[in-house]
Amino acid sequence: MIARLKGTVLETTPLMVIIDAGGVGYEVQIPITTAEKVPAEGNQCSLFIHSVYREDSASLYGFATREDRDFFRLLVEKVSGIGPKIGIAILSRMSVELLRGAIASSDIALLSKCPGIGKKTAERLVIELKDKVGLSAAPTASDTASVVASSSPSAFQDAVSSLIILGYKPADADKFVRKASSQLPADASVEALVKTALS
Repeated sequence: MIARLKGTVLETTPLMVIIDAGGVGYEVQIPITTAEKVPAEGNQCSLFIHSVYREDSASLYGFATREDRDFFRLLVEKVSGIGPKIGIAILSRMSVELLRGAIASSDIALLSKCPGIGKKTAERLVIELKDKVGLSAAPTASDTASVVASSSPSAFQDAVSSLIILGYKPADADKFVRKASSQLPADASVEALVKTALS
């Protein structure tokens, strides 16, 4: 089973990247949150991989961090009704930080805004994952090159919620706050995150 893939980017789209590793071009499905971090064609790229093997196909799903891959595995392995395609769509719409916060706080309304997720599936997400979302290990030293230091989960979620209240779409609010958190100290306040996100 392939767990990590490192090689040269041959081709990239918002939801797919082809990586040349050892002379073999691997097609890897990726969420938009990972696509934002994939370098331009011709550059080196390293992704954490989740492999799915079926009778008639073999698919690779890639993520910029181990945390993202592990959360994807939780989605597709622990929640009935969510397969890899919906899992990728969910992680394309919202970052892991926002999803963890929404699940921990039972925010069914926010989760229901993910593609392919209705109210019942959002409720299932909360029931199945609420006790698991806080248990993942912190990123290891080998992950730090691709992990951006972020603000505390509650400040992050509060900042995203503030932007949603101001009329931003959840995906846009999440993206702007993630960008803001990469520019600020890890203990940045909600106000600082919102102000930087809006600037």
